[in-house]
Amino acid sequence: MADQARQKALSDVRRAQAKFEGAQTKAEAARQARRESFERARKAGLTLREIGEAADLHWSRVGEVLKK
Repeated sequence: MADQARQKALSDVRRAQAKFEGAQTKAEAARQARRESFERARKAGLTLREIGEAADLHWSRVGEVLKK
């Protein structure tokens, strides 16, 4: 019985880790897409304040995103 509980726990840990890693990958892709969008907006002539208003962010946060 204890061995079965250990195997179930190991399976649960592996499943949770895989889900976590998948979420991180998606989050990183979203961050990159946002940064690229901000860069395109800057190249199109928008100010940090205009981008911030469109993204519902403070203009200084937009600047931080663009620096990374």
